[in-house]
Amino acid sequence: MKKNKISKNWINRQRRDVYVRKSKIEGYRSRAVYKLEEINQKFKIFHNGVSVLDLGAAPGSWTQYISKNYKNIKLASIDLKKFEEVKNTYQITGDFTKDIYKQKILNFFQGNIDIIISDMAVNTTGNKNLDSIQTSELCLDAMRFSKEVLKKNGIFVSKIFIGSTFNEIIDESKKIFKKNKVFKPSASRKESKESFIVCSMLR
Repeated sequence: MKKNKISKNWINRQRRDVYVRKSKIEGYRSRAVYKLEEINQKFKIFHNGVSVLDLGAAPGSWTQYISKNYKNIKLASIDLKKFEEVKNTYQITGDFTKDIYKQKILNFFQGNIDIIISDMAVNTTGNKNLDSIQTSELCLDAMRFSKEVLKKNGIFVSKIFIGSTFNEIIDESKKIFKKNKVFKPSASRKESKESFIVCSMLR
């Protein structure tokens, strides 16, 4: 009964959500696209001709947004889940932390990358603290990978959760990047501890 009630509440929330409705009208696969749109409007991340890696890309709305709005983009996306193809992009199904998939990424770009974005999060367990810690580990993995493959003036954007590991992420970002900002888009639900860290200029 409890599970059915939660499912019903989720459905009702989706129906009321202006971003869910907007994504359906504009042809995007999820409301998450408007988080990236806000981040881009504030920090001016994307422009024509850049190379972009989208980590944790499924169902693909961030990849859609970049592909739709910018020209001559070299764009690769990777996720554990296979998702519907987005035209003019390279999609990988796998775990980016594994060497075999890192090599696929490197083979595609054939050089350093301009921008790495990550909306990765673990499947929720119901334990918010545990979920936050595990998602933070994904952010740190992505950040360290960025250190290896980004261009010197590259940009890294990642979902983070405000929690026990928040300071660790901030400290690590300051070791790797010269510029670091934390931003919560209005498209992120108010009750969510989700924010995004935007880093640039490798040290």
